[in-house]
Amino acid sequence: MGGQPAAEADGQYPQLSAKPVGQRISRIYKERINSFTAGGQYESQNLRSMLNEAVVSGEPHIKLSVYNVPDLARPPFKDAVSHDFKPTKVGESFGPSWSTHWFKVAITIPKELLKKELLELHWDGNNEALVWSEDGHPLQGLTGGGERVEWVIPDSFRDGKEHIVYVEMACNGMFGNAPGGDSIQPPDPNRYFRLGKAEIVAVNVQARALRLDFWVIGDAAKEFPENSWEQHKALQVATSIIDAFEAGNQGSIIKGRKIAQEYLGENVDSEKVYETGTEPLVYGIGNCHIDTCWLWPWAETKRKVARSWTSQCNLLDSYPEHRFTVSQAQQFKWLKEFYPSLFDRVKAHIKKGNFQTVGGSWVEHDTNMPSGESLARQFLYGQRFFESNFGERCKTFWLPDTFGYSAQLPQLCRQSGMKRFFTQKLSWNNINKFPHTTFNWVSLDGSQVICHMCPSETYTAEANLGDLRKSVTQHKSMDQDATSLLVFGKGDGGGGPTWEHLEKLRRCRGLSDKIGSLPRVHMGQSVEDFYDRLEDRIGKGLDLVTWYGELYFELHRGTYTTQANNKRNNRKVEFLLRDIELLATAASLKNSKYKYPKEDIDDIWEATLLCQFHDCLPGSSIEMCYDDSDELYDKAFTTGHRLLKEAHKALGLEDPVISGVSGGLVAVNTLPWYRKEIVRISETAVGVACGSGTAIKIKPFKIAEKPAVTVREVIKDVFVLENDQLRVQVEGGNITSLYDRRARRDVLPKGSRANQLVIFDDKPLYWQAWDVEVYHLGSREVLHATSTRGVEITPHRVSVQSETRISDVSWIKTTISLSAAFVNTPSLVEITAVVEGLETMRFLKVEFPVDIRNTEASYETAFGIVRRPTHYNTTWDMAKFEVCCHKWADLSEHGYGVSVLNESKYGFATCGNVMRLSLLRAPKAPDAHADMGRHHIKWALLPHQGELGSETVRAGYAFNNPMRVLRAPVAAVEALNVLDIRVTGDASLVLDTVKRGEDDED
Repeated sequence: MGGQPAAEADGQYPQLSAKPVGQRISRIYKERINSFTAGGQYESQNLRSMLNEAVVSGEPHIKLSVYNVPDLARPPFKDAVSHDFKPTKVGESFGPSWSTHWFKVAITIPKELLKKELLELHWDGNNEALVWSEDGHPLQGLTGGGERVEWVIPDSFRDGKEHIVYVEMACNGMFGNAPGGDSIQPPDPNRYFRLGKAEIVAVNVQARALRLDFWVIGDAAKEFPENSWEQHKALQVATSIIDAFEAGNQGSIIKGRKIAQEYLGENVDSEKVYETGTEPLVYGIGNCHIDTCWLWPWAETKRKVARSWTSQCNLLDSYPEHRFTVSQAQQFKWLKEFYPSLFDRVKAHIKKGNFQTVGGSWVEHDTNMPSGESLARQFLYGQRFFESNFGERCKTFWLPDTFGYSAQLPQLCRQSGMKRFFTQKLSWNNINKFPHTTFNWVSLDGSQVICHMCPSETYTAEANLGDLRKSVTQHKSMDQDATSLLVFGKGDGGGGPTWEHLEKLRRCRGLSDKIGSLPRVHMGQSVEDFYDRLEDRIGKGLDLVTWYGELYFELHRGTYTTQANNKRNNRKVEFLLRDIELLATAASLKNSKYKYPKEDIDDIWEATLLCQFHDCLPGSSIEMCYDDSDELYDKAFTTGHRLLKEAHKALGLEDPVISGVSGGLVAVNTLPWYRKEIVRISETAVGVACGSGTAIKIKPFKIAEKPAVTVREVIKDVFVLENDQLRVQVEGGNITSLYDRRARRDVLPKGSRANQLVIFDDKPLYWQAWDVEVYHLGSREVLHATSTRGVEITPHRVSVQSETRISDVSWIKTTISLSAAFVNTPSLVEITAVVEGLETMRFLKVEFPVDIRNTEASYETAFGIVRRPTHYNTTWDMAKFEVCCHKWADLSEHGYGVSVLNESKYGFATCGNVMRLSLLRAPKAPDAHADMGRHHIKWALLPHQGELGSETVRAGYAFNNPMRVLRAPVAAVEALNVLDIRVTGDASLVLDTVKRGEDDED
């Protein structure tokens, strides 16, 4: 032993230290990961320097010429290529915003590149574009800005000859033309786009693959738990790849790939990676959410569809495991009309089962504001389109991006052949976290659908390792089933999945199979496959957690009010269509010469359903979109009124002012119950329509010794309006007393003021058109009338009008009216308002404090009634500080209640005993002129005895559907009323719609 070195036990482990080795500082090594693939100072020496084997640009290999389309037109291919093209070059700018420029691109591949493994045309104008073949077929969508800039050059071009393709450049980014390119600000009309790249690229396929390997490995080093063995392992692998790399040395690329494969597995370059038999947790589904309008007009959406779906067809050809899912029948119809060859290509992929249709609706629509019949027609028109064009109906309702979910959707889904529902928007709640990922959702009638919300909390996942981890860590229903959907791909502005998404998912699957610690993702299955497995695992849903009623979205509450004229048009056209279908049905049964105008009705419905898209009807689009919707509504009203006149004529009804028309005056009633109302038969005369049936005879309004309704000014600016049922005191534009003579009670609390105009500061945290935040309630400002005067004093109706100054640039005139009351017919206090609004970020409302107490108020919704809290006991209650209603809201207690009716509004709140109707907002983004200008608004106050019942429901219909006065012979009236279509039974039963069958032949 003395002084002699000890013998090495195994002869291998050295006795002496060769060098000092320190602990790796993980933070520094993680930062090093970024520099290996990033641009900047190391670009010439890192992996980025070897991604391309060669790049060729300019003549003679790339020759460019351009046709600059005038007047912001978007011509079809044949028109565009028939014009003269002028020489151009990379570096030139094109614009302005929304303009179109067609490029003729002459490609000649250099001899030295003919044998390269992969050749691509890289085109980047920092805007959207579509590559076309010389004979007019879409080839590839491009998005610019470094996102999707490549088109794979076909082998047929490898002959040394010149070949032609066209590139259709759209002067807008993926998210329109807002300053900065992707913000939600109003678009800049003068953006110009520089053509930065037009080149032939020989891709270094192995270097590209290593970049993707490294992408996932780098994600693992950053995403796995800090200081975990998984993180350290990923960091070691990433470091080894960087250490092995040598710029310019292809051998170092191959070496790096071998290191990566030891970590990721050997099959990550093909679909074989998914062939292992282990049950996955996450099912990857490619999706391309294209907002049918938003930060761009509808005309651009048509091109977005072509760009996006062309790209997906190419990926489906290259990646056998890819499954691409889309909804919205309207977009398919546009594709069929404007891009027939691409539609045929899509149809072929649908037949193969890798391009999958979901949704069953015409568009991905709003569900808060459309009527019940509108929601039903979304499914009717959507499902009929899918069935007639692709042979089957959709089984899953797909609505990832709308702003709340009506309580009746499960019932409508089931009646439309869908028992499954997918969304994710509730993950955006800004007050309470929605507690479930997978659950049964039950409607008012008890119908249920199985609902899944992807725990990654996005429908535009980037297919990163972090998205897969979130699919488990954010899954709220793990105790019942751990599987989930991962919906990935560029969205909102279109695009869909890229080849990078698909390559990353292959590597993520390889990683989970090789080392575990990552949820196993699977590709190659459809949305229906996922739900089929889900149903089996949860015992057909018998024990699945249940959510009853509406899925209230705790965000975007301002969308119930923004873009008031657009919402008014929606309500008006819904009632117009209702009348057309009822009267046209009656006419087709009565008059054999009359043909039910189904094509015209379909056109109006399709336009209406389009305008109910979830960024159009809610008011969250740019001004151009509302120019588009105004045009559609104008056409709908023009056609609709023509159809009404034709139906009237076929029924023997004529305009009363037409000379030579014989017969008495009748009121056309399209509501299926008894009505007794005053109707105006001329500018100076009124009559009384009393009865049931479609044509009600009008009797003279008889003036008795006692006036039916009176008004008197008791003191200056204080008026009392009175009929047999109500006494209304108006002071300074407010109702200071409302006495119900039948119930012998005051409707308002003593000292309160109803019909009180109030205005709020309205500056949400970010989304101006979308949001109103709870803190706005603290800025309440009472508006005071400057004058009040009597403006109508007749035996049948009296009115007083008040003028209120909102600001130096805005004002409102309100007219409070009371009409003669009839026995057994409810009496309303009607208010009409003319508003000149030029405010900035302010919210106008009208309040009604009532002497009623209840912890819940009732609101009409699509085909039903929902109840919501009037208090703020919990954060779930407080979150509903602004809600959506249709024709009325009601606050009732045992024995008595008050309803507030409206004919074009949707936003409402009931706080304690104060009922508050939302009138106008004034956001400045994304439409700088939203709600500016003149508005005409009507609402009414309906006190009623007893709790909420059919009286309010019927009054809401009547308030929105006044009877029309026409002239008809007695025989025509009798014949029409014989055809009267109605249901009998309980008064709460409503026959909402009457129409001919879709496939009727007459």
